[in-house]
Order: sequence, then C-alpha cells, then structure tokens
Amino acid sequence: MPNPQSSDYSENPVQPRLKAFANLIRLPNQTGTLLLLFPTLWSLFLASKGWPSTQLLIIFIVGSFLMRSAGVIMNDLADRSFDGQVERTRHRPLPSGQLQPKHAFALLAILLCMAVGLLVFLNPLTWALSPVALLLAGTYPFCKRILHIPQLILGVAFGWGGVMAWAAVRHELETSTWLLFGATVCWAIVYDTIYAIQDREDDLKIGVKSSAILFGAYTWLGVGAAASIMLLFLSLAGEASALRIEYNAALILVAFFMGYQVLRLRSKITPQQAFALFKQHRWIGIIILAGIFLSTL
Repeated sequence: MPNPQSSDYSENPVQPRLKAFANLIRLPNQTGTLLLLFPTLWSLFLASKGWPSTQLLIIFIVGSFLMRSAGVIMNDLADRSFDGQVERTRHRPLPSGQLQPKHAFALLAILLCMAVGLLVFLNPLTWALSPVALLLAGTYPFCKRILHIPQLILGVAFGWGGVMAWAAVRHELETSTWLLFGATVCWAIVYDTIYAIQDREDDLKIGVKSSAILFGAYTWLGVGAAASIMLLFLSLAGEASALRIEYNAALILVAFFMGYQVLRLRSKITPQQAFALFKQHRWIGIIILAGIFLSTL
C-alpha cells in the first residue's frame, strides 16, 4: 500500500512542503510568539509612558515573530535526534523526515536576515544589544544538555527583547529595564516548567534536563517561588516608574491567577492539562500590559 505522504509529495510537492515549513516555525500555534512579545510590549509602553510610536510597535511585533520562528528552528535543528524519541515531538518536520536540515537552515537564514533588516530603523544602542539576542537564541537549545533549569536561559533570551525595546525608546537602559527583565526571566521559569511537564517522562528516559524534572514532586513550590519573585520585580518596576493603582490591581489579579495554577500543580496533572495551563499565560501577559497602559493614561 503506498505511503499517503509520499504520494502527496510526488503529485503536488509544493503544498506539503509549505505545510512542513509552517509547522517548523509553529505557525499554527503562536503562544510562544506572544510570550516573547508581551515583555517587549511591557517595556515599549512603560518606556514610552503611554502608547509607543507605530513604527516601534510594528518593528517589535514583526521582530518577535521572526526571532521566535528562528528560535524554534534552531531548537529543532539542535534537538532533532531527541525529538524523534519523544511522543509529543516525533512528528515534527525534521525528525519525521518531512524536511531536511538544509531546508531548515535556508529558512533560518531568511528569517535572521529579515530580523537584521529591522535594525536599520532603530538606534545605535539597540544595534549594539542585538548580537546578544542572537547569541541567546542559538545557545538555549543546548542548555537542556547541561543545566538543570534551562528555562532560566529561555527567560534571559525572552527578556532581552524587552531590554532592546527600552533602548529603542529611551536611548539608554534604566532601573525599570532590568526589573522588567528580571520579571520576564522568572515568568519564563513559571510557564516553561509547566510546559515541560508534558515531556517529563520522555526527558528522563533520554537524559534531557528540565526544571520539571529538577523540582519533581515540588514543581508547585518551584513555580510558586518563581511567580512570587516575578511579582516582586514587577511591583518594584511599577514603583520605580510611579505607576498608579490600575497597575497594582493588575498585579493582584495576576497573583490570584498564578496562585490558582500553583494549587493545580499540587495534584498530578496530565500533559494536556499542563499545556492548557501553559497557554493561559497569554492572559497574564495581557493583564500586565493593560495595567501598564491604564496607569500611563
């Protein structure tokens, strides 16, 4: 009996190849792009003391999409031997053979060239900060082989977008920049630890490290501690920027939101439930952004 997938490629090679490229950059699921984008928007709105310029909004929205897409390609290239052993990832384009590494490298080069092109419209300080973003994106995929909390490096990578956004507005880095950066690092530990619960059993078998494995039965405690530090950093950023009560109300709402998730983690949850909790963090990003915006009106 012929392989349907092979038949598709022989009869119409373009459509399945485009679908494979879309899946390679996770086009159907943009939660990761939003989690990268929100800290960048926090910095843009706070540094601008209100609505930032349309040009900067477009640059950082497009830049977040491009860099997240490039990041997942780097991750898949680095992990293609691991992904084939993990139930959730074995059908991805590289381990399944839908695409070859040369195809992934070609798309990666295009995305990075487009991201570099955006720098033309930004100031010299932002240019100087940009190589760090590329270094972090390229380093993160290998951290799960070394670090027990690779989510820490993911947070640094995602937080760097906010540092660049602040520099693009203010032409300098200030205390609030680093407080938002610290909050983003802690936030990534929270949501990516929850995300890693999906693969905990497979990761243990193949020797991949993650905070979900490190924390084990105390995952709820690790997530709760990271969430508490995140809220502390956000509170200090609000105080440094003299934000009003609307921002504090947003942080209280986020605290309840995260408290609910910590309580859920005290009981055993399925991979599907873990993914649902992970996706809920889009709302946390929105709530914090709304608090910043309303406090600067």
